[in-house]
Amino acid sequence: MRDRLHRLTENLHHAIVGKDHAIQLVLVGLLSGGHVLLEDVPGVGKTLLAKSLAKSIDGIFQRLQCTPDLMPTDVTGTNIWNPKRGEFEFLPGPVFAHILLVDEINRATPRTQAALLEVMEEHQVTTDGVSRSVPTPFFTIATQNPVEYQGTFPLPEAQMDRFALSLSLGYPDEQEELQMIQRLQSSTKVTEIEPCITPLEIQQLQKNCREVRVEPGLQDYILRLVRSTREDGEITLGASPRGTVAMVRSVQAYAYIQGRDYAIPDDVKFLAPHVLAHRLIPSSGRQTRSIVDRLLTQVPVTAK
Repeated sequence: MRDRLHRLTENLHHAIVGKDHAIQLVLVGLLSGGHVLLEDVPGVGKTLLAKSLAKSIDGIFQRLQCTPDLMPTDVTGTNIWNPKRGEFEFLPGPVFAHILLVDEINRATPRTQAALLEVMEEHQVTTDGVSRSVPTPFFTIATQNPVEYQGTFPLPEAQMDRFALSLSLGYPDEQEELQMIQRLQSSTKVTEIEPCITPLEIQQLQKNCREVRVEPGLQDYILRLVRSTREDGEITLGASPRGTVAMVRSVQAYAYIQGRDYAIPDDVKFLAPHVLAHRLIPSSGRQTRSIVDRLLTQVPVTAK
């Protein structure tokens, strides 16, 4: 299974220049059973990364381009009258996939954004009183532009909390951008990426990640770190218990990706800004990422 994971990582590197940490974080989201929010300016490879991951997995991929006129039924599916049968039949929406790319999620209205709440948490869709399960595994990658707010609808706290991790790709450095230019003629296109892993193998990897040991001392450190967000004077709303679970699952997945069957405090410190920052509402004008960085310096690894 580690060989499969290595091949999946290599596939992503074929399409994305650099961005090792971003690739690792997306894989953490996938293997932890969570979802990922990519927040960055246009043109840095958000959609390319999502498409490359979907192409690497021999499963169902759907892309949902969000616009203000998108309806909830455009996301979940709807019942349509079949005159030949004389009955309604269900037409599945794009959420019935293994990998769902929700592009520019903040351009959809709050009502449409809410249509994703149930499927992201419970992996099922309820329409007209009937619940239908989506394929397993189900992984959502949503993107949004954090600097262009005209015609957008900010994600509510309940929606942000559904994402296990939030990350930014950032601009490439000079060498990476030069490598992008040099690879224009010969680089592998997304359409040329061959599937290297199946949905069933992804499920096995997820199971392996949940067997990674998180010792009681590290559990205590995670708990104290999360609870500190609820007691800090610069934070109006701290991380929820769902954030605690996401931190533990993400730490297990990251340790597994690093080739270990046990987690360490450095795993928590690396992941905390990506797992906690987007769940917080600051009372001051400070960025939540800098608040999490401060809490990491204040909360000791060893309990007093």
